[in-house]
Amino acid sequence: MTKLNTALDLDATDLRLLDLLQQDAALSNQDLAARAHVSPATCLRRVKRLVEGGVIERRVALLSPDKLGAGLSAIVEITLDRQGAEHLAAFEQKVLAEAAVQQCYRVSPGPDFVLILQVADMPAYQALVLRLFTQDANVRNVKAFFSVLRSKFEPRIALPQPGRL
Repeated sequence: MTKLNTALDLDATDLRLLDLLQQDAALSNQDLAARAHVSPATCLRRVKRLVEGGVIERRVALLSPDKLGAGLSAIVEITLDRQGAEHLAAFEQKVLAEAAVQQCYRVSPGPDFVLILQVADMPAYQALVLRLFTQDANVRNVKAFFSVLRSKFEPRIALPQPGRL
């Protein structure tokens, strides 16, 4: 494992806290401290440091798309006609403002962007395509893949073993 790209020195307790929070970010400080085998004060101080240091970007609830009427997942490759920095930034800002865009990646080589979309159904996808891609004269190519089964969705990061930082 390569050296962590952070100014924080993470020890075994920090890694244990991060692992526990990746499993359940709704744990109370008391429960988190008990599971990490540290005092509640130590736990609170360390989690605050991890948040302030940017290691923990945010804590969110993972919702069921199917139970909320957003059952169509699409992975979409976008190639722009003009790839100048200002064109990439303009397209990126446009898609970042769209709630159905869950993830946006600039990639290389190949397409310019890969988007992960979550919409209600095919008519909702088509409306999104019109808004984001068809009306944008700079979009040259759109290639979409539709999920027929989500076998795994695990937004965890594999953490290094203590002593291997």
